[in-house]
Amino acid sequence: MMNDNITTAEIVERGYSCLFKNLGTIETERFIAYILSERFDYTKWRREYFGNATVEELVSSAVDYEKAHPFVPKKPQIPIE
Repeated sequence: MMNDNITTAEIVERGYSCLFKNLGTIETERFIAYILSERFDYTKWRREYFGNATVEELVSSAVDYEKAHPFVPKKPQIPIE
């Protein structure tokens, strides 16, 4: 669900919250340090990785991947609101 009223600060806060809850403090810091040290162009990567795939193809691939690799949390998950 997309919320057009969410601020950038709220998105960042939610992102950090997800990282800390799922990775823990040390791994979150390592992840952020890695991302900041790389010259990463997300738009270029997305275009190269997904090419001209249709939405239907992407959804089908995601469903197939989830079936082959079901998510099993390592520790109890706290719902994100």
